Amino acid sequence: MREIDLCMLKAGEPFYYSGTLIVMRDAAHKKIIEFENQTGNLPLPLNGRIIFYAGPTFSNEKMVIGPTTSRRMDKFLEYTLSKGVIATIGKGERTPEAVEIIKKYRAPYLIAPSGCAAYLSEKILGWKIVAFEELGPEAIYEITVEDFPLIVAIDCNGNTFNQNR
Repeated sequence: MREIDLCMLKAGEPFYYSGTLIVMRDAAHKKIIEFENQTGNLPLPLNGRIIFYAGPTFSNEKMVIGPTTSRRMDKFLEYTLSKGVIATIGKGERTPEAVEIIKKYRAPYLIAPSGCAAYLSEKILGWKIVAFEELGPEAIYEITVEDFPLIVAIDCNGNTFNQNR
């Protein structure tokens, strides 16, 4: 699904996404803010992008990837959404403050299945480092995925899906 209005999806709704994702973890979030503070610019455009909270590993030139805990990124959420990010992907619950930020920017939180990185890796068509190569697996990557399985955990209205059912 390339041209999808993410705000039409409801909490608990599964779907498959095809397109590009920006992969960022803690170190990349910190570094992107430092970069903007020093230069006045972002190292890559974030407007209209989806951030996948993950730390890839590599096996025989193939990226192996699974979601990481999203709550750690909550302190960066308002910053990234204010730059035009349209959704985030990870695993686990978000803080109540993050839910309010999601409602404010109408940018849903999506979850990817955890514990099945090998399966998710089969959905990656290509990848490249787009910023902060020196961070290794915590660099910012752009990945192209096809039929990437997701579930809406928090929709644009702040409705939540209980992931522990």
